[in-house]
Amino acid sequence: MYDYDSDMRIPEESRQNMDLPAIEEAIRMILKAIGEDPDREGLLETPQRVARMYAEVFSGLHRDIKKDIKVFTEPGNDEMILIGDIPFYSMCEHHLLPFHGKAHVVYIPKDGKIFGLSKVARIVDTLSRKPQLQERLTSEIADQIIDCIDAAAVCVVIEAEHLCMTMRGIKKPGSKTVTSAMRGGCRTDARTRNEALALINRQRGC
Repeated sequence: MYDYDSDMRIPEESRQNMDLPAIEEAIRMILKAIGEDPDREGLLETPQRVARMYAEVFSGLHRDIKKDIKVFTEPGNDEMILIGDIPFYSMCEHHLLPFHGKAHVVYIPKDGKIFGLSKVARIVDTLSRKPQLQERLTSEIADQIIDCIDAAAVCVVIEAEHLCMTMRGIKKPGSKTVTSAMRGGCRTDARTRNEALALINRQRGC
């Protein structure tokens, strides 16, 4: 078995909370079950590679997202802030196939509380690194922003392509799924919501 504890490329939270040798053994069983030989040269290290990959792509399951958040106070700042075109990669929980795309986040600060710009991207990245649904991911991003800074308004739009639709099943490559989540003023006030969506659509080139 591979010594995962000494591999510093593996996120600390994954080394502590994931049974990586069990993942390795499970991949060997899957290879056998589909009629492959896990001991042939090309597959010998595949179970280890998959275990290390899972340690990375599912690291959000065990990460405390608030460790990555930096909040600043900018008195009087109550204007819309857009962080757009945030790339992300996640794994659909139904087939464990990737879905990927871009997230667009608009929020209006309350009491001058704002994020460091990279921290919104960090929220997206951490929440995407676990078995996910696009609809849930969209809501979790919006809820996390509310939880961290109690924003006056939040609008999150995600557009993504799902490999479970493009490489299997209906096989429609290029098709995109778009989801949105509104919180605070973006949910209760039509003018605020429309302004946020217009800002995002300009970013998307719509």
